[in-house]
Amino acid sequence: MITYSHTSQKIFTLAKLLEQRQLWKKANQKVVFTNGCFDILHLGHIDYLEKARHFGNKLIIGLNTDASVRQLKGETRPVNNEYARSRLLAALAFTDAIILFGEATPLQLIEKLLPDILVKGNDYNIQNIVGAATVLENGGRVETIDLVAGYSTTGIIEKMKK
Repeated sequence: MITYSHTSQKIFTLAKLLEQRQLWKKANQKVVFTNGCFDILHLGHIDYLEKARHFGNKLIIGLNTDASVRQLKGETRPVNNEYARSRLLAALAFTDAIILFGEATPLQLIEKLLPDILVKGNDYNIQNIVGAATVLENGGRVETIDLVAGYSTTGIIEKMKK
């Protein structure tokens, strides 16, 4: 008989993730939080998320809902729906939790989860990273990661159109 790993177990409701966050905190696990659309998973995403995970013991990914991706990227996006995107991200070995959010920013999530480390790409600076002030005020830190040049979902879509 074949048994499958249940990637859906890594996809949390807010209530369940808050419980899990407390368990990780009691176990002295450093929790890293990042967020994004992750519409078409590519090398840039993998490199970024893998590096983010190395800042701590657990990686939580805040994933934009389909509605919030449309607001950010336009009516033709997302290419992959939130179910597909969350399952793909959950299948990655270095991902510990996925949480969907529909707000314009993940600020409410960050304020509730209070991650130890907040990570974004180096296309941001600390002054414009949503939630940075909250994390820093609560004793955490904010890190940026160099992005892999030449990899973006928009770039892939444009290449496919040609």
